[in-house]
Amino acid sequence: MRYYSDKNTLFICGSFRAASTGLFGGIRSVSTLFNHTVPQGWDHNNPEKELERVAAEAGIGPDTFGLLTAVPVEQACVLQYDFITVFITAGIRREPPATAGTINIMVTSSEGMEDAALLETIMVATEAKAEALLALDLPATGTPTDAVIAACEGELKHRYAGRITEAGLRVREAVLRGIPEALRRHDAGGIPDHPAFFIYSRFKGGHWVHWTPGAECPYYPCHFKGQACDFCYCPFYPCKDESLGQWIESSGGGKVWNCAACTLLHEPDVAAYYKKFPQASREEMVQFARKIVK
Repeated sequence: MRYYSDKNTLFICGSFRAASTGLFGGIRSVSTLFNHTVPQGWDHNNPEKELERVAAEAGIGPDTFGLLTAVPVEQACVLQYDFITVFITAGIRREPPATAGTINIMVTSSEGMEDAALLETIMVATEAKAEALLALDLPATGTPTDAVIAACEGELKHRYAGRITEAGLRVREAVLRGIPEALRRHDAGGIPDHPAFFIYSRFKGGHWVHWTPGAECPYYPCHFKGQACDFCYCPFYPCKDESLGQWIESSGGGKVWNCAACTLLHEPDVAAYYKKFPQASREEMVQFARKIVK
């Protein structure tokens, strides 16, 4: 799974089995998920046309699930909890009509799920959204235009995704953290440079960390001075390319992919290339890095 923003749209690319409550929704296999910020004055009577236009301009065709929002995608929150990554854009009015606004949630899993588990994921995310809004004393459990996408890729592993399962617990915690953060970013106004990124860390006890790039990171430089930190959490993880990383035994049992020594996307020129061409494959990035070395 890889994601990037381009022209008011947050794209998530992969090879997904997905379920969507949005327009053109349902359950099917897709290559792309996206959340698009509609411009002021757009035709509210034809949202289907807007989705088709975005997909056509991006060259991704009908093999996609898309959502629409009035919230700038740069105000989104991205939350990673192990194999679960959640993307949230949220805006809601406090004054009447209090139900106005939109909250879009996209959940991706790098571990495969049965179709029933994908539907359970939508239920868990929606329940957590309502719980988060009530905790903020908002007079609503959602808005009339909210939508959720649940998607997975990889080997089938999860038959269930209820709130106490491995998948459901992570989805719930990410949404509970992400909803207030996304609303805070939206209410603050302005257009940030990029979505906020949060990761669940077990270092010194389990807690959420708001990751910030560059010199603001307490671990900088983790590789070398002058490194690029735009992709500290690699979009290709786990790439399983043994020239870049290796499998190691996990303290919790089983094996995890360790790429701590990889500097591919920390090389400034390589990172700049990937920001310019976000759809580039890992193989293309490796070849580009080798040309620089030469």
